[in-house]
Amino acid sequence: MVAYHGANVVVTGGTGALGCAAVGALRAAGAVCHVTNMVAAELEKYPHRDDPGVHITRGLDLADEAAVRRFYASLPPLWGSIHLAGGFAMSPVAETSAVDFADQFQMNALSSFLCSAAAIRAIRSRGEPGPGNAKGGRIVNVAARPGLEPRLGSGMVAYATAKAAVAAMTEALAQETAGEEIWINAVAPSVLDTPANRKAMPDADHASWVAPAAVAEVIAFLASPDNRVTRGAVIPVYGGA
Repeated sequence: MVAYHGANVVVTGGTGALGCAAVGALRAAGAVCHVTNMVAAELEKYPHRDDPGVHITRGLDLADEAAVRRFYASLPPLWGSIHLAGGFAMSPVAETSAVDFADQFQMNALSSFLCSAAAIRAIRSRGEPGPGNAKGGRIVNVAARPGLEPRLGSGMVAYATAKAAVAAMTEALAQETAGEEIWINAVAPSVLDTPANRKAMPDADHASWVAPAAVAEVIAFLASPDNRVTRGAVIPVYGGA
């Protein structure tokens, strides 16, 4: 099992289905989690709400550069940052406006970029060794299968384009920070097996979908000091799909 030894880790979107699973995996491994939340209703049944090792920041606009910088500057010495916040929309291209496209880009690619940049600054300024005297830090983004296989983005071009940008950004950033041992990676899920997705696609083959807890295990390893060599990877987490 990976070990964080009390290291501070940001989890954006940490109150959603995947975020809840990721925070659970991180807490089990000994991380202190700093979670952002935009959907207040998610907190009503959030299992980590009263955990003293989970610190929740509400209403942070992750596409607002100044707000993101303030948030990261306010944190204790940072080891890692995991960027799960994003958005999804299906729309035929002829019905997709410039505003729709920009919204998908802001929610997915811009938010990941701003948080990655702020996290890199925070990790560089930590001024103390990481868990287990590890150097550097870890960042994990979330791409998506249509971002790696664009033909699957038919009917969701704005979303697929934004997630492709997340994948490219991850690889470029990983190369830029390699010499500092700030390992940057991403996971690329297919369809997650969540109540919302089951409701939206009741006739789909749910057995082939990926459990959030399984993806959370991959994320928890990539963000941990036990990940000593993997960087610049966009890892497919497709399950049987």
